[in-house]
Amino acid sequence: MVVIRLARRGAKKRPFYHVVVADKRSPRDGRSIETVGYFNPLAKAMEKKIHLLTDKIQHWLSCGAQPSETVAQLIKQYSKQTINAA
Repeated sequence: MVVIRLARRGAKKRPFYHVVVADKRSPRDGRSIETVGYFNPLAKAMEKKIHLLTDKIQHWLSCGAQPSETVAQLIKQYSKQTINAA
């Protein structure tokens, strides 16, 4: 089964997450199929907190990939931001 989830990067006490498409059996920070965005929870005022490649995410969802709960919330939050910005 393929899942869309977060993979942690960054330094100690400075988290930075890549939104990746991976096999469910692989470890959290292990091998991934594709990177489809990022999430920076410690972003400053002018930095982007969330960036997602929505066309690639929609492709993987149509192929049967399941998003994690956190990624599902991020997708919803990102779609609200893009609607408000337009």
